[in-house]
Amino acid sequence: MSHESVLDRLLRYVKIDTQSKEDSESYPSTPKQFDLLNLLVKELKELGIKDVAIDKYGYVTATVPSNLPSSHKAHGKVPVVGLISHVDTSPSESGANVKPQVIDYKGGDIVLPGDKTVIIKDSENPELRHNVGKKIVTSDGTTLLGADDKAGLAIIMTAAQTLLNNPNFLHGDIRIGFTPDEEIGAGTKYFDIKKFGAKFAYTVDGDTPGELNKETFSADQAVITVHGRNIHPGSAKGIMVNSIRIMADIIARMPKDIAPETTDGYEPYIHPHTVEGEESKSTLKILLRDFNTPGLKVLKTKLEKIIAEVQPLHPKAQIELKIVEQYRNMKDGLGNDTRLLDCLEEATKRSGLAPKWEPIRGGTDGSRLTEMGLPTPNIFTGGQNYHCKNEWASVYGMEKAVETVVNLVQLWAERS
Repeated sequence: MSHESVLDRLLRYVKIDTQSKEDSESYPSTPKQFDLLNLLVKELKELGIKDVAIDKYGYVTATVPSNLPSSHKAHGKVPVVGLISHVDTSPSESGANVKPQVIDYKGGDIVLPGDKTVIIKDSENPELRHNVGKKIVTSDGTTLLGADDKAGLAIIMTAAQTLLNNPNFLHGDIRIGFTPDEEIGAGTKYFDIKKFGAKFAYTVDGDTPGELNKETFSADQAVITVHGRNIHPGSAKGIMVNSIRIMADIIARMPKDIAPETTDGYEPYIHPHTVEGEESKSTLKILLRDFNTPGLKVLKTKLEKIIAEVQPLHPKAQIELKIVEQYRNMKDGLGNDTRLLDCLEEATKRSGLAPKWEPIRGGTDGSRLTEMGLPTPNIFTGGQNYHCKNEWASVYGMEKAVETVVNLVQLWAERS
């Protein structure tokens, strides 16, 4: 297989619809994710990797074997390091019939050709200014792009091929893992850490070039269900209990100063995420996020107080609150081996970038994997504006991510 650029791979992967689906009873949540997973199996085998595997859950694994000679001082001492990214795209926007646009960016706003109301604005995208004179990739505006996390897939695949083609780049065993369903919080549901066999890992699922992540939100989902009573509107007086109106009263009382649109940095939030219902029953799913895990209980208490305020206004209704644990701040489980973060920071420097540790106002597969016992910080991809039609990816950023990964695995050998 001739050497392919990271851009070539991204353009191929984003055309495959892999959108995941919440509340699905299957795993992966959508069978179409296997279309890309199986392609990755084929491409890994074409690279000459011998142990490529895919299981019934869709997890793809493979090993780029150590090329350290037996005489090398680090031979047998380098821990197995994993590289992980996910194939699915967000349920928030369609991932079908993606038409990627490669743009030689000259500056200013970008009006996408498929829907001219979708504009990537310079004023909202400061990172665009670092890409003047460079190539970026967008969709045509009718779908998301899918760089989250198909850029990560392309980066890992290109890095693997680079290492296999350059035996002078010395490294230990590198485990590759591609997962489904990350976007719906289920990417690690059946992930077998012991079978994967890595001692440390990195997700390639970040954004701005040079930004590295060792902290994520801790996350719970709150589900509020309102049970009302339906009857024909013509005879509803004194009988109907409209759950939609009751839910509206609850939503109206949500604190506006701790919402995603009013917070940043380490600030927590309560985010009404999805709502559905009719007169007799309505359900609201709410994201609770805080970098401080005990803070999630504070957010839960705020919801309980809102419900306690609304319930007397609607005595015939039944209001229920359920909390579902999702993931925890990866910082709490990264351990004490300084190589995990030091190698990543130095690898970024060797790629010509200034590394910057940024907290993720979200989560990755690495959040759960770290909690499960596999320390897994996160590496940038060059993507921006995830989960919406304004998404774009920096080709320069992807290329720098490939360099960073290649440097990273060599540093593990150097420092072992």
